[in-house]
Amino acid sequence: QVQLVESGGGLVQAGGSLRLSCVASGRTLSTYAMGWFRQAPGKEREFVAAISVSGDITQLADSVKGRFAISRDNAKNTLALQMDSLKLEDSAVYSCAAAVVITTRTIYSGPEQYRYWGQGTQVTVSS
Repeated sequence: QVQLVESGGGLVQAGGSLRLSCVASGRTLSTYAMGWFRQAPGKEREFVAAISVSGDITQLADSVKGRFAISRDNAKNTLALQMDSLKLEDSAVYSCAAAVVITTRTIYSGPEQYRYWGQGTQVTVSS
């Protein structure tokens, strides 16, 4: 069992930056592919970013490419999402998730592939 806890959300003006963190407990993250998802009110959960076990393969949603970056530190059991040039439409609850994988190079963009989820952290971008 893996417990995930996100932090770093908050209120920021458009154009600003935030760095989200996800800390795992219970088991090491070094065997899981990780991802970030977000959900705005009235909308479906949306893929944001994913990273492989080894950290050398990443995928970003088109809507955040060039602005967001995902990274992980397996030694510290943490996952991060650096968000720059934030836009109003980035406002949502952001959740991290862990997926069981067979290879260290596997990543997933579909939420159904992820087994463990954090509770989420609110990001609000104001004009």
